[in-house]
Amino acid sequence: MYQLGWFATSRGKTSKKLLEAVWDSINRGEIEAEIAFVFSNREVGEGENSDRFFELVRSYHIPLVCLSSKRFKAEQGARFSGEQDNLPLWRREYDRAVMNLLAGFHPDLCVLAGYMLIVGRGMCQRYNMINLHPAAPSGPTGTWQEVIWQLISGKARKTGAMMHLVTPELDKGPPVTYCAFSIRGEPFDKYWQEIEGRPLEEILKQGEDSPLFKLIREHGVAREFPLVVATIKAFSQGKVKITADKRVIDAEGHPIHGYDLTTEINKIVER
Repeated sequence: MYQLGWFATSRGKTSKKLLEAVWDSINRGEIEAEIAFVFSNREVGEGENSDRFFELVRSYHIPLVCLSSKRFKAEQGARFSGEQDNLPLWRREYDRAVMNLLAGFHPDLCVLAGYMLIVGRGMCQRYNMINLHPAAPSGPTGTWQEVIWQLISGKARKTGAMMHLVTPELDKGPPVTYCAFSIRGEPFDKYWQEIEGRPLEEILKQGEDSPLFKLIREHGVAREFPLVVATIKAFSQGKVKITADKRVIDAEGHPIHGYDLTTEINKIVER
């Protein structure tokens, strides 16, 4: 059966909800896969949310592997000073330690679900790893907050969300799957009209209280969980694959710039 590796720092509540969503989809037979392991760069006692997440993993009887990046840095950081490939050397050694812990597992695909560490080159080469980014292919990079402000300042007409291949260059990996949606028309237009002609600095002062900001975020979040589930489903069914040289291809072996799941995701959102 198709094997999944699951990476989560589990700092917030979203990590728990996302694992629940994928687990439920597996049990309903929608995803033809099993979660081989869950890895976290936190250990028990480092946070209430991560402790609850660990309890959930154990209740599912999924092997849980933990290695505290905080403790590793405190204990080993001084030994590995300097930087390589834009990553501190202690982080390269940390990734190596993680791979040693996971040596007995052979996942077909690894999902980064709220994993708060940049993944180094060695781990990217070892595993096929995908991560969620809150923008469509060729869209803005950065955090979800930065993405939304770039959409507003650029007067964008559409946006989306994508799962992309993890590379050492943050948010630069090729798209694997994606969905897109319009941020014009109803219910967006009245909020665009409210900011028409206003200086960007004035709009930015509203921060996340901006009605347009909130609405874009709301529509994006509604698609993120379904996209993750649909992506894993597509991989398990062989509709999208990652080659040994890290190219994204479809079921026929043709290179693609992301597998378009917009129609499927919109049907789920509109239910």
